[in-house]
Amino acid sequence: MSSSGSSSSQSPPNMASISDVSALFQTAKKYEELNVIGTGAYGTVYKARDLHNGGQIVAMKKVKVALTEDGIPLSTLREIALLRQLEAYRHPNIVRLLDVCHGGQSMERDHQLVLFLVFEHVEQDLDSYLKRAPGPLSENRIRSMSYDILSGVDFLHSHRIVHRDLKPHNLLVTSTGRVKLADFGLAKTYDTEMKLTSVVVTLWYRPPEVLLGVSYNTAVDVWSSGCVLAQLHTRAPLLQGSCDSEQLHCIFRLIGRPPRHEWPENVSIVADSFPEYPAQDLADILPRIHPHALDLIKGMLVFDPAKRLTALDCLEHPYFTEEPLT
Repeated sequence: MSSSGSSSSQSPPNMASISDVSALFQTAKKYEELNVIGTGAYGTVYKARDLHNGGQIVAMKKVKVALTEDGIPLSTLREIALLRQLEAYRHPNIVRLLDVCHGGQSMERDHQLVLFLVFEHVEQDLDSYLKRAPGPLSENRIRSMSYDILSGVDFLHSHRIVHRDLKPHNLLVTSTGRVKLADFGLAKTYDTEMKLTSVVVTLWYRPPEVLLGVSYNTAVDVWSSGCVLAQLHTRAPLLQGSCDSEQLHCIFRLIGRPPRHEWPENVSIVADSFPEYPAQDLADILPRIHPHALDLIKGMLVFDPAKRLTALDCLEHPYFTEEPLT
């Protein structure tokens, strides 16, 4: 997605000019906004109708990109190019990106470019699905949904992408009960020494390394997924802290306070800030759980990211391989 044309020759190498962007994306006029589905830190999502495609219902995520006098950061264009690359695979557990359009310039406090990411519309997310479920989910349904989630996560990780905000609100459930990962507003191609900003990953699904402020990798998504898999069994969040420190207490009350040799160096919070919590038996919290499912979730909720299962390890776990998925 390199920029071209005479206007870009005046732009710094890390920018693309507005005319370049207009050439890259169609206008959003082919879509009719119907209503707001949700708003978050990274944009507003609308339910909309595709006027050029038989009135198909879509979900449009409106994002505003800060502009300088010189144009739009190429990092933004790269992220959109990455989303389009992923779409080419048509992975069944990744929400489809159908289109990217521009909505022109916003002349609010500062110059911003309005972009619309147009996704397939899925009627509900996992949060509302669990709230509406009339009773406990069947073991087969839990296993199928767990596999879908981990399959989507493994696909992202195999393309060097960390989702960073996995939670029931960002997992969509189709009419046939399949789960698709959505909201890559925070996804970023990772390197080995990234630090998360405080807004990343809703608190209840946040892994200990994020709460402690150390660098992270794909293991953050495995922890978050482990919390979601546990929630499939109880239909209630597993770890409900009210702030970062309380969330760490919740985690250590469950898995035990880690030994000092596992505590990361150069963090402001010391291990002795927490009582020597013994580990709880997860089976007491998740009664009636399949033994393989219990073992899988335990392997995902491990303090040391290097000792946590990977998404691929999870997919190869006996929970999924010993009996065929139905």
